[in-house]
Amino acid sequence: MSISIILPSKNEARSLDLLLPRIRQYLPDAEIIVVNDGSTDDTEQVCEKHGVKVITHPYCIGNGGAIKSGARAAGGDILVTMDADGQHDPADINRLIELLDHGYDMAVGARSSGSHASLGRLTANRIYDKLAGLMVGQDIKDLTSGFRAVRADKFREFLHLFPNGFSYPTTCTMAFFRAGYPVAYTPIDAQQRKGDSHIHPLRDGIRFLLIIFKVGTLYSPLKLFLPVSALHFLTGVSYYLYTYITAGRFTNMSALLFTTAVVIFLIGLISEQITSLLYSKTLDK
Repeated sequence: MSISIILPSKNEARSLDLLLPRIRQYLPDAEIIVVNDGSTDDTEQVCEKHGVKVITHPYCIGNGGAIKSGARAAGGDILVTMDADGQHDPADINRLIELLDHGYDMAVGARSSGSHASLGRLTANRIYDKLAGLMVGQDIKDLTSGFRAVRADKFREFLHLFPNGFSYPTTCTMAFFRAGYPVAYTPIDAQQRKGDSHIHPLRDGIRFLLIIFKVGTLYSPLKLFLPVSALHFLTGVSYYLYTYITAGRFTNMSALLFTTAVVIFLIGLISEQITSLLYSKTLDK
C-alpha cells in the first residue's frame, strides 16, 4: 500500500534539512508532505530543495490543524505522522507499518522513560495515560505521542473531532478505541529536539487533561457521570442517616443530594445514547 508521511512544521527549517533526506533513505517511494504552519524561517525553501510537497498555512493554526491539512491532501493508503523537529527516528517508521500488516488500524510509537524532556513531563504523561486507559478500558502506553502510522480511511473518519492544538493525538487515540479499531504500541527512543519546544507545560498540560475528559464524554459518558452520581447518592444517604440519628428527620439537603444524583445519572444516560448515535453516523459515512 502507498504511504504518505505528514510533518507539521513551524520554524523547523534547520531540522527538516537533516530529516527529509533520512526519510527518503528509508522510504524512497513515500509521499512526504510538510505542512508549513505559519513559519517565518526558510521552511518552504528547504522543502523545495529536497523535492517534497509543502502545504503552507498563512498563519499558525496549530499542530492538530496542520495534521488535518496534511491528511486531507495525502494520497497514501497509510498515513504516518511524525514531528519535524528531529525527535522521531525515520528508521522506526517501518516498524509501525509492520504492525498495520498484522491487523492493527493504528500503530503508535511509545516513548521510553528517558525520551521525555523532563521528569515533570514524564509524570504528567503517565497520569494522562492512566486516566485515558480507565475511560477506554484499554492499556494506553503513550497517549500524547505524535509518531504514529494509521490507515488513512479510518483516520479521516474522525478529522472533525480533532482539535487544532497539540492534543490531537489524545482525541485520535480515544476515538479509535471508541470505534473498536485495534491500536498497537511499539517502544521507541525519541531524540532531543533541535530548537525550542512549542509546547507550554502548564497551558498545554491543562488542555490535555480537559481533552481527556471531553473525549471521555464522547467515548463513554456514563464512566464519568456514574461515579459523580454515586458520590452524591452516597453523600445523601450518609447525611440522611446522620440527621435521622441526631434529629430524627429527613432534611432538605438530603433531598437535594438524592435529586442531584438522579439528574446527573439521567444526563449521563442521555449522553451515552447521543454518543452512540454520533459514532454510528460517523462510521456509516
